[in-house]
Order: sequence, then C-alpha cells, then structure tokens
Amino acid sequence: PVSQGALDRLPMQLGNWTGQEVPVEEEIVRATDTDAHVSRRYTKGVGFESISLWMASGVRARDLMPHRPEVCYTGAGWTLMGRRSMELPLSADEKLPCNVMQFSRGALNSEGVMVLDYYVVDGQYCADISLLRSRAWRGGGAVGYVAQVQIVTSVPSADSAESALKLVSDFAVESSPAIVRLFETSQEARPGEGDRESSGRQ
Repeated sequence: PVSQGALDRLPMQLGNWTGQEVPVEEEIVRATDTDAHVSRRYTKGVGFESISLWMASGVRARDLMPHRPEVCYTGAGWTLMGRRSMELPLSADEKLPCNVMQFSRGALNSEGVMVLDYYVVDGQYCADISLLRSRAWRGGGAVGYVAQVQIVTSVPSADSAESALKLVSDFAVESSPAIVRLFETSQEARPGEGDRESSGRQ
C-alpha cells in the first residue's frame, strides 16, 4: 500500500491554490477503510474561492467501492440534484474523466455542494468504479493501488452552480498531475529501497 508519508508530500501550493490541513476524526478515517488519506482545504486568490480535497488510497478495491458521493451524501441526508460525466483536458493528448454531482439539503434546498469525483487505478484515471470492478473480478493481484479523489465546493444559490462547477474543474486539472506523481514516485522508490537493503546484507 502507498504510505501516509507519500500522500503527505502533496504540495500545499498548487499553482494559485494554497492548502491547509483539515483534521478528520479517527473513527471517520476507520469507516473509510483506507490505508492513507489527504484532507485539505485549498483557497485561491484572497480566499473567497475555496475547495475541500479528500483523497483516499488503498490496495483493496472492494473497500473503496462503497464510499462514493452518490452513496455517502444521500445517506447523510443530501438530495442529488444533478449529475454529469465530464472529460477535462489535461494536455493535447490526455484527459481526466470524472463525474460531477450537485447535492442540496435543508429547507427549500438552502444548502448546496458541488462534488467532482474520480479514481486513479495503478496510474490510470477512471471516472467511476467500472475499472475497479473489472479488475477486482479478476482477482486480488489485479490492482496495485487505488486512489479516490473528491473535490468539493459550496453552492450558495442556484445561480452559482456554474461557477462552482468551474471551480472544482479548474482545481482538478491543476492538481491531478501532482496527485498521480505521488503514486508514481512511491511505486518507483520500492525497488531501490529493496536493492539498498540487499546491498547492506551482502
């Protein structure tokens, strides 16, 4: 599994975004069945634009499958107002597939959030759990690591939905390369560590 230390190396400064750690209660972390996680709030400019980033990683695909926004948010009393699948351009030949959902709750739907969700499965972007299911069906050795990324921002009113969508999309594009590098660096470091250990024993 990818260590907590590896995920902690996600930069606090991502372009124009500045991060701050957001502690999560231990019982909530245990409920997510993850090996490592990142919980931060990133703000942009003078702080009026902000998002919450939740990233969870593990090696057991079946543990991450139940913790999807459409399951967890509705289970916590939110109403799913809309959902769309998107492919955000990362470069000329690479796109980030993701799902974006809008939830609301309270009297007259007074409180709202926009949630952008995607997975990284062994270095490959995936919008939903279809790839996880196919690999899990093949057997436990088919998945090296899985990471789920959720980017959330508030939707104060119906008129602000499009600006909220742009905010989470912009952060997803800016942060996804740094997120993938965390796992690539972690996986690449393992053979070197083993070689050094072997050299020391000889």
